[in-house]
Amino acid sequence: MTTLLLVRHGLTAMTGPVLAGWTPGVRLDERGRAQASALAGRLERVPLAAVVSSPLDRCVETAEAVAAGRPEPAGKVETDERFGEVRYGDWTGRPLKELAEEPLWRVVQTHPSAVRFPGEEGEAMAGAQHRAVTAIRDWNARIAAEHGEDAAYLVCSHGDIIKAVVADALGLHLDQFQRIQADPASLTVVRYTELRPFLVRLNDIGGDVGELLPKPPAGDGGQGGPRPGDAVVGGGA
Repeated sequence: MTTLLLVRHGLTAMTGPVLAGWTPGVRLDERGRAQASALAGRLERVPLAAVVSSPLDRCVETAEAVAAGRPEPAGKVETDERFGEVRYGDWTGRPLKELAEEPLWRVVQTHPSAVRFPGEEGEAMAGAQHRAVTAIRDWNARIAAEHGEDAAYLVCSHGDIIKAVVADALGLHLDQFQRIQADPASLTVVRYTELRPFLVRLNDIGGDVGELLPKPPAGDGGQGGPRPGDAVVGGGA
């Protein structure tokens, strides 16, 4: 039951008014650094087998705050380009207020699975989801093989990528992913089992993380309880 902690990067000067995309040199601002520090403090007790990041500066800085002071291998951030932001092509760097007037904007909101962003470097939303989910599956297998099936690891990525991964975990069509929210420096947790993924928490910006700590062995040796991957009937804890 590999556990994935998905973190969105902290705030930057471009977060909100501008579609930053792959614009180089976009770093955390003072607010974002404070958010990253607070998140690192919250997760300090949670053992991590790895800390992985999008290669973009704002994610690397956020991930480095979490990794600081941890023993290897989680003390060193690994980057994976597949967790990078959607490639928005010609939309990159443009104000969101301006983009909202484009005919394609409405398609992005209502039928994102059909969208390919304009320009030579524009990416299809479905392609971005595919690369990110493939990366998650690859990392799940690697973490389980190297650290055991109950290990947890953290990936720092971007809002649309996180929403796309969550949609996949929930079995939702990509066209529904705009119903999911991933705020700056938020924590989303997905537990992957042989049967299905479980969304443990979504867009958490301040909750207690005690439930993410390793659980002691069951007193009955694991006999008689739900099997890994079974949902508790009635929603009980």
